[in-house]
Amino acid sequence: MIVEPLDRRPELATLASQLTNLWPRFMQQDPTANLYYPDAETAYPEHVLVAYEPPDTAVALAYTVPFAFGGENRERLPDDGWDGIVRWAAQDRARGTKPTLVSALEISIDPARRGQGLAPVLLAAMRDNVRRLGFTELVAPVRPSAKHQEPHTPMTEYAHRTRPDGLPADPWLRVHARAGATIERVAPRSMVIAGTLADWREWTGLPFDASGEVVVPQALVPVHCSVEHDHAVYVEPNVWMRHAVG
Repeated sequence: MIVEPLDRRPELATLASQLTNLWPRFMQQDPTANLYYPDAETAYPEHVLVAYEPPDTAVALAYTVPFAFGGENRERLPDDGWDGIVRWAAQDRARGTKPTLVSALEISIDPARRGQGLAPVLLAAMRDNVRRLGFTELVAPVRPSAKHQEPHTPMTEYAHRTRPDGLPADPWLRVHARAGATIERVAPRSMVIAGTLADWREWTGLPFDASGEVVVPQALVPVHCSVEHDHAVYVEPNVWMRHAVG
């Protein structure tokens, strides 16, 4: 498997298009994503990594985004995690502000290749690429991979749960920790996805016919449903982790 950034191999964008629907359908409805993905291959080609097996089999994708950190209103990583970083990066790009830090956004692996130890390889490639671009740190609003099995457990409790060897209990948090990352804090509203009840029925196949909490497969926390107001809202917490890469 070879991992290359698009600024070095722009033709790999064709391979990247082979990998679709890598996330549950409801996770593809975050409107903030429209500030990044439609232009990622042209605006941030050096931040898009494509993993492939020669000659032309796409295996995985990885995305990062640069942003300016520090100064007024940016003294710490945002509570709105993933959404917040994408908005900061979009603002910086529009203003021509020089970035000082890079955030991971996504590592996605072909479902047929999951469970084969590729996640640490992609994370290492992401760290190496950030170093290549001249940055000394990488932050990540990490989506713990097994949290969906405990949707009612607070993320502040789940994120700090450890094994006897001191490593995080969650597999994806553990991959980051083994690479040298440390947990900074929880981002309590990292992604916000809202829709009508009809939207949520279409996205999930669930009835959404009673007000209250709805447990959705692959969601990290319950979705808040209001029949009276005809909407449901998913507020996903993530975990900020910080890597030194310099």
